[in-house]
Amino acid sequence: MCVGYFLVLLDVTIVNVALPRLGDDLGTGVAGLQWVVDGYAVAFASLLLASGAAGDRLGHRRIVLLGLTVFGLASAACTMAPTPEVLIGARIAQGVGGALLLPGTLAVIADAYPDRQGQARAIGVWAGIGGLALPAGPLCGGLLVQTAGWRAVFAINLPIVLVAAIVAHRVVPGTSHRSTTPTDRLGTVLGVVLLSATTLAVIEAGHAGLAPLTGIAAAVAALALGAFVVAERRSPHPMLPPALWRRPAFAAANVAAGVMNLGTLGMLFLLTAYLQTVQDRNALQAGIAVLPLFLPLVVLGPLSGRLTARLGPRVPMLTGLVIAAAGFALICGWSASTTYARLFPALLVWGIGLGVLTPAVVSAAVGAVEPGRSGLASGVNNTARQAGGAVGIALYGAVAGPAARPATFISGLHALAAVTAVAFVVAAAASTVLIPGRQAAS
Repeated sequence: MCVGYFLVLLDVTIVNVALPRLGDDLGTGVAGLQWVVDGYAVAFASLLLASGAAGDRLGHRRIVLLGLTVFGLASAACTMAPTPEVLIGARIAQGVGGALLLPGTLAVIADAYPDRQGQARAIGVWAGIGGLALPAGPLCGGLLVQTAGWRAVFAINLPIVLVAAIVAHRVVPGTSHRSTTPTDRLGTVLGVVLLSATTLAVIEAGHAGLAPLTGIAAAVAALALGAFVVAERRSPHPMLPPALWRRPAFAAANVAAGVMNLGTLGMLFLLTAYLQTVQDRNALQAGIAVLPLFLPLVVLGPLSGRLTARLGPRVPMLTGLVIAAAGFALICGWSASTTYARLFPALLVWGIGLGVLTPAVVSAAVGAVEPGRSGLASGVNNTARQAGGAVGIALYGAVAGPAARPATFISGLHALAAVTAVAFVVAAAASTVLIPGRQAAS
């Protein structure tokens, strides 16, 4: 299960360093590269809650094995993709596999360790190994691209998936207790349409302006949003219960989670282009360069978790958001010729903020509901983060434009870094008012 979680997070970061080489090889521009990343992110975000519910009904072992199979087959398709369109389709399939896989990995561990102490230790191992994927992604991705080409970043998944599937089939027990709650199929479909149409509208608006496709996608997104709200209000078992969003702490935690990933994954998409296209680093050098951003997440995550347990989520959330905002503000001073000595502080401060912030955001969302709904709250928070990331990649790439025009690109990078810093400060202010301290809302 740890291997499955590692794979899901690895594919969030490993692909970024391969994008410039991939774009040159397949002959696609910024819009195509955005879809290579967002195809995975949209499918992943849209199906997380539904796949968790499917695991509750059909058994998490079955869904995990299905997720590994889909993820492996999609990875194989990525390695052989002859065109950008085929690659994007395979990336969407990877996102489906990741969404099937992720909720079940934690559920299987929880079932395998019913005593609280053993369960806590097992979940700590699961989270620690998964967290290693964040710095491993750019480092391994850069090494693979530099030595074997961009297709290797997908090929590396194949032996890992094969071994994990064989071992999981042999050692993971079936689930004796199954949920009888029906899946919110209409809500799931409308959620997929809403996120996909929103992403398409943002990407097309940035590259084609008010073209017919932009208007059509925006109209579909608006209709899907209205239909989704109505469907969730009427459904006896809604995927996103409207009552939860009327709780200020829950709403604030999930908005902060969405803002966190919108800014982080959006800026990470631009950072890869900046390092490789503007500053002419190779893929391995770029992968090493971004390590200060990801290593604090691994180191500070457990410390922030303990701090959150002692003080409640408000203080770590406020601290993390403000520190990350300072990191984004430092990016406003970058130019095409900025030395790494000046890049390093911005990346490190940004990473420290995220390391403090991430566990607190999840804790705030889970603590805002009664214990019996903690699984749902965690799923909603994860979905908010992934949806924010998908929109961020589309939005930031559209605003900054291609890195092949350095002056325009860097101007966009500065503007987006400033806006992101402001958004994080606003989220920090809202957290101060709406997120409780040690007495979590229930």
